[in-house]
Amino acid sequence: MGRSRRTIPEELLLLALDPATGTTAQPQSLDLGLAGAQLVELALAGRIAPDGDRIAVVLPRPTGDPTLDSALELLRRRGSPVRAVHWIGGPRLGLRQTYLTHLERCGMVHAVSGQMCGVLPTTRYQATDTAISREIRARLDAAIRTGVPPDPRTAALAALAHAVGLGKHLYPGNEGRSCRSRLRDLIRHDPMGGLVAHAVMDVQNGVGAQPRRAPAGGASPGRSPARATASGAPSARHVPEQARHLAGGMVRAGAR
Repeated sequence: MGRSRRTIPEELLLLALDPATGTTAQPQSLDLGLAGAQLVELALAGRIAPDGDRIAVVLPRPTGDPTLDSALELLRRRGSPVRAVHWIGGPRLGLRQTYLTHLERCGMVHAVSGQMCGVLPTTRYQATDTAISREIRARLDAAIRTGVPPDPRTAALAALAHAVGLGKHLYPGNEGRSCRSRLRDLIRHDPMGGLVAHAVMDVQNGVGAQPRRAPAGGASPGRSPARATASGAPSARHVPEQARHLAGGMVRAGAR
């Protein structure tokens, strides 16, 4: 895979970065979303494919992206298709920091050191080229406001943005309610993105102990987007212990 385009995990992280504060919105669910975004990127690269509610490796050849290839190798070692909800809910310690460091190395963000409570060292990340973030946001806006079916990458990005609760960050307040609703609806335009987005929401809601049957008509397996909250953000009242371990391990003072 060449580096001529940004990957979906990178774009999701750039969407979540607040340009004013350098913090990331929805940091705990974002960690789950990044793991899911890797699956979508690998699927678009032809390395994996959905198998019901599971993920199967169909081409183990490396993509050339070290972070994606690490995920691909882990999937390959499983030896059999793995349920998306189990993959996303598993520990991915340091994944968000890995992508922040990569974006800094590529010159898309820069680190700003500081202190919390005047004692604890912190690091925040400011976008160095806000035009990139504006371009990503413009693609989502066009898909939401024109009604034209988006390309698979934009559809998957929209599905993940909804799944991790970025709707209220991107389209805040009562005036953004209709945009949040349409962002949620974009989940139907990409089967793989829909499968992964549902898995992200299921991990947050403590769902996933029982296998799901794919509904008739080729729709994405997983729970209906209608089970998300009215604001477009998934409920996080019942985050399982494994997901809390994942989120807690990945959150560091420097990337809050």
